[in-house]
Amino acid sequence: MSPERAALVGLVTGSARRVDADQSLQELAGLADAAGATVVLRVLQERPKPDPATFIGSGKLTGLAATCAELDVDVVIFDNELSPAQLRQIESRLERKVIDRTQLILDIFARRARTREGKWQVELAQLKYLLPRLVGSSTALSRLGGGIGTRGPGETKLETDRRRIRVRIQSIQREIDQVRQRRTQLRERRHKRSVPTVALVGYTNAGKTTLFNRLTNETAVASDALFVTLDPLIRQVRLPDRRELLVSDTVGFIDRLPHALVAAFRATLEEATEADLVMHVIDAANAERERQVAAVRRVLEEVGGVHGPMLDVYNKSDGITADEQ
Repeated sequence: MSPERAALVGLVTGSARRVDADQSLQELAGLADAAGATVVLRVLQERPKPDPATFIGSGKLTGLAATCAELDVDVVIFDNELSPAQLRQIESRLERKVIDRTQLILDIFARRARTREGKWQVELAQLKYLLPRLVGSSTALSRLGGGIGTRGPGETKLETDRRRIRVRIQSIQREIDQVRQRRTQLRERRHKRSVPTVALVGYTNAGKTTLFNRLTNETAVASDALFVTLDPLIRQVRLPDRRELLVSDTVGFIDRLPHALVAAFRATLEEATEADLVMHVIDAANAERERQVAAVRRVLEEVGGVHGPMLDVYNKSDGITADEQ
């Protein structure tokens, strides 16, 4: 099966800098590649503010539809989160699949989840994202207006679907709460045994897993791709003085990480925030490292902040040019 052909769409609004939007679109291209798509078109639109109906404006959307048809685009990916109304309007005008940045990240996480816990967390985030958008998920569910054949059963099915999703969300939440409780008990047990813990955190593709492998002599998959590590790894390390500690590798962070995903992965991320030492792995050779550092710290604050000391570890220093040294 050939990869989907993708068009990327970004928006520059107000006082936002075009260079920042270009860099964000470049990161979106990396996400699309991680999801298995081939980027064939990039569009960056400048407006004072997003159009409430079409996001990029009706005229621009008409031009985008023509270009997508010419390039045989399969999916259009927006570098922002679209409202349910915008998603429906854009999809009907473009006549092809439309997703936003949040949905793309959720799709990548769903592909990479391997453990039962990881799959629960991703499914919870996906269901929370889907619930307010359910009315636009199919033509049958959208026909709730007046006229013959549009009353009663359609609305009943919609409410049934919503109720089913809410029940599933509650069920998964209970499972994750139990995981969170078990993690808390394990942390308390380790604390009583005086086994120190070190957590590796950092922006996706900063090199956490490579460092984890060097510290633990493990062979976890390390790749020059986004979100390769999703399920957390914890391994024991014996120091030269015979003392032992536990090192954990966590999911990589990214700018504008979906709130639903942060909430779903709270049980996992708390392993990092509660560690005795947090090693923040930073891609020193990346021109966007300051933005990436800020993004990591925002996510950590969102899950309660780091309770122990944090050590910044600058990785990929061999990629720094002479001008940057």
